[in-house]
Amino acid sequence: ATYLKAIEAGVDVVDCAIGALSGLTSQPNFNAVVEMMKFHERANPYDIEELNRHSTYWEAVREYYYPFESGLRASSAEVYYHEIPGGQYSNLKPQAAGLGLGDKMEEIKKAYRAVNEMFGDIVKVTPSSKVVGDMALFMVSNGLTVEDIYTKGHTLAFPESVVSLFKGEIGQPVGGFDARLQQIILKDVKPFTERPNEHLAPVDFEKEFKLFKQKFDEHVKFTDLLSYLMYPKVFEEYHQKKLAYGSVRKIPTPQFFYGLKQDEEALIEIDTGKAILVRLLTIGEPDVHGMRKVFMRLNGQTRIIEILDRGIEVHSHEHQKAEKGKSEHIAAPLQGKISQFFVKEGEKVKTNTPLFTLEAMKMESTITALKEGTVKSIVLPAGTLVKAEDLVMVVE
Repeated sequence: ATYLKAIEAGVDVVDCAIGALSGLTSQPNFNAVVEMMKFHERANPYDIEELNRHSTYWEAVREYYYPFESGLRASSAEVYYHEIPGGQYSNLKPQAAGLGLGDKMEEIKKAYRAVNEMFGDIVKVTPSSKVVGDMALFMVSNGLTVEDIYTKGHTLAFPESVVSLFKGEIGQPVGGFDARLQQIILKDVKPFTERPNEHLAPVDFEKEFKLFKQKFDEHVKFTDLLSYLMYPKVFEEYHQKKLAYGSVRKIPTPQFFYGLKQDEEALIEIDTGKAILVRLLTIGEPDVHGMRKVFMRLNGQTRIIEILDRGIEVHSHEHQKAEKGKSEHIAAPLQGKISQFFVKEGEKVKTNTPLFTLEAMKMESTITALKEGTVKSIVLPAGTLVKAEDLVMVVE
């Protein structure tokens, strides 16, 4: 009905999704919109039978991807309350689970609404919507309210995406940022009000491509360089996975996501006219390190490989917790991995000096010093997986 009214009002383009992939956190049903417009004066003719055939195909494909769905079973009017874009809603649940907040989605939705209002009801598209989500996760993880942000904000290390937003790195909202909140989040960092790309140095693509090949390998493409320049960490992670596992995109979707069943056979086309035949024979019991021997047949030849069973329960080591109220104890604000340290033991630091970076499910935070002092000890090394309130370092 909304689309029909918009079309009648003169809208030229509406965004739809093929029937089987429509609704919920996706766009409205393309097939239904075509049928709706069938006898309308502004109808744009489509072959509905062909659209229905496409929908049937994607309905079958979608079965493989159900583990990645948002979890919604029906449309919800809640979107008018929290204003989380559909694409982000689908990502927010696994992101919350990765931070140990999987059971707090209702709190996260409320926090998202509160953050949206606090930020001035900004236009929420990629990447601005993710910034609102990062802040909501940060607040729920640390038990913070909007009032806490204003009263304790000078002592908090906000997610990098939030700092970037208020610095002006993805643009300026209509009417500008709230000056008080901007100062709380940026602290000593000076924002800019010009276009973000005015602060980017020109790229010498020929020079960068040569350096890129030296860092990775001679077979990288120019499009790989573009990916790297825009998302360096994501590309490096992808490249390492490719070195370890090869081109996994060649594996058929069911086997890629769910693996082979015992005595199941799969034909994998690794190049044009070149394929391998893989059959899983049996899987052995895990050893003390969680490794299993996997017996398989590759093009008729029996092979044995050892694979770590990640489904086996591992008893994790609990780290020392920071003492509440002890200002010299610097803790991890949320669950994640310590990426890197910016200081060494014995080094003197000032207020807001960057101490270390924490990475957690597409969210990065730089933890800064709350006061002047000396780094007495670094308790956990870089690369360590930590939980919220784990003691990372001591600054006296």
